[in-house]
Amino acid sequence: MVTILRLLLTRDCCFAVNKSSSRFLKVVIPSVLATLLCLVDIYDSAKAQPSTPSAPTLKTMPQPLAPALPGVVSYGNQVALNGRILPGVWLQQKSGTDKLTTYLNDGAIQQLLGVDLLNNNNPTRQPVQWFSSSTSPIVLTSLITTGYRYLDITNFANTAGWQMQANGNTLVISTPSAKVLNIRQDRQTLGYTIIINLNRPTPWQILQGLPVPKSPISPLDSDTATPKPASPPNREWVVTVEGIADPSLLGGGREGGREGGSEERALLSAQVPTPDSLIQQVEVANNQTIVRLSVPFGFAPRVNTLANPNRLSIEIRPDAMPERDIVWATGLRWRQQYLSLGQDRFPVTWLEINPRTSGIKLKPIWTNSDTMVGTAPLIQFAQQQTAVAAINGGYFNRNNRLPLGALRRDNLWLSGPILNRGAIAWNDSGQFYIDRLTLQETIIAPNKVQLPVLYLNSGYVQSGIARYTPAWGATYTPLTDNEIILVVQQNKILNQITAGKAGETAVPIPQDGYLLTFRGNATANAEQLPVNSTLKINSSTTNTEFNRYSHIVGAGPLLLRNRQIVLDAKGEKFSDAFIAEKAVRSGICTTATGNLAIAAVHNRAGGTGPTLAEHAQLMQLLGCVNALNLDGGSSTSLYLGGQLLDRFPNTAARVHNGIGVFLIGH
Repeated sequence: MVTILRLLLTRDCCFAVNKSSSRFLKVVIPSVLATLLCLVDIYDSAKAQPSTPSAPTLKTMPQPLAPALPGVVSYGNQVALNGRILPGVWLQQKSGTDKLTTYLNDGAIQQLLGVDLLNNNNPTRQPVQWFSSSTSPIVLTSLITTGYRYLDITNFANTAGWQMQANGNTLVISTPSAKVLNIRQDRQTLGYTIIINLNRPTPWQILQGLPVPKSPISPLDSDTATPKPASPPNREWVVTVEGIADPSLLGGGREGGREGGSEERALLSAQVPTPDSLIQQVEVANNQTIVRLSVPFGFAPRVNTLANPNRLSIEIRPDAMPERDIVWATGLRWRQQYLSLGQDRFPVTWLEINPRTSGIKLKPIWTNSDTMVGTAPLIQFAQQQTAVAAINGGYFNRNNRLPLGALRRDNLWLSGPILNRGAIAWNDSGQFYIDRLTLQETIIAPNKVQLPVLYLNSGYVQSGIARYTPAWGATYTPLTDNEIILVVQQNKILNQITAGKAGETAVPIPQDGYLLTFRGNATANAEQLPVNSTLKINSSTTNTEFNRYSHIVGAGPLLLRNRQIVLDAKGEKFSDAFIAEKAVRSGICTTATGNLAIAAVHNRAGGTGPTLAEHAQLMQLLGCVNALNLDGGSSTSLYLGGQLLDRFPNTAARVHNGIGVFLIGH
């Protein structure tokens, strides 16, 4: 759809100024089409498969619950910024003096307005930087409610000359007209810096787009195969500035009083932009200037706002992640830091949680409370369940969207463990236990028959007996051909069903019972359990320590025990390809202080993600005592208060479950 809109806009709805330049300035007329093309939703539904990221589309955030605060007169889930509808949670509150205070959640302040959050040590006061000095930062007061942290932007907006008012669930923000005076590119030690000079401070956004196809080398003849690119493709990044670029900047190559170097002049004089050009396109639509970048693999933009003169500095560098140390709430600290292993530096984003803090609770979360079938972006179901923070959890089958590992909440098994893999268990008192986990269940019949149940509410399919309870959902649909299913209600076998092809017939699960399904060689065992037999199920974990904990999430492999690396991925039945892979990783661990850390580790500066062994070492550097690897790759997602901290949502896959952090009473 986006491609079609681009073609429409390019052919019918715009005109180019100075086409000989490598930067095209396009004035787009129809506002609706331009808005659809240029707005990229930061809360986009994530891609279903890791290898094919979805094209960004515009969606809104879930409507927040009514804030449990005195004096709230309006609240909502979207912002109209200069007429464009964007996702952002906000509220307005009146004091006893009828003073109206406007709050916007901190994720929207960063992503929609371009305000940078600085380090702090007080969760009620958040220093920020926006075209100002970092040594004398602006400080915004904060409050937390319904899963979000809101920052008071009333005085900030007044100082900037903005107009704000509520209209239903939309906060309408109008900012003064701004101009983009010039755009230049400078060579730096670690990469390039793009400078966008402005006549005044103005909001801006940056979003990660799709890979930029490399132009193949022309074959020598028609029988020669076109060679594949030798390096990974560049990535498109889109910087949007709330201001209009002067058309003369392309024609005159103005540098804001600074003489452009040879590389800058070459950039301006190039006839056609190529995938190797950093700035691919500059266009104007709906009073915005949109700068499209093609950034090489291993590099990313870091954007800073500077004053005197007002400008955006976009550094293209291998270590683009800004380091942070923000006390987001009492007992919840947001950290970002590069950790070194040998010559490599890994960007690590993590949340440190004090589970003994009053009001902090951790719970397993999953996509649909009515069934174990389904996947969704973590950012979506974390918000729907009002978690303040979350990380993706265990493994699942992407095709049938079924769980592949342990999941237990409030002492109820939602899905059983598989393959003696690592798991984390905890209770509501803030105690944790990490180790490898196996669940043993045995069917006991009156005729002294005892049969093992291998899997509970699991998408992991092997020959043997599996059990499905109402926690699985209202029905069970056979996962293999020719299963024999026993319907058990109030511990009595009511019926025996011979199923046909997999996926064809849904069998209801009794609310006061369960189903036993016999697969492969185990089908003959069903004859030992005739209809009307009374059954008993014995259930216990082989490591009995797990029985003490009401919540469990399984993943694996286990990384650390008592600060020592105990990685044995082959012993936990992971494939050789999985073991050898260098990939983005998620992890969870306990620390020496009794705190919990949930962490996302992305690609090393200029390269690939960590191996499992490197991941274990990085968990050691974080101060972990006991640590577990969680599902990773495109599943890795670290959520806090309405935003993903470690990546753009359109690059994150849908997941089955996660671990949610809740602030009770906020």
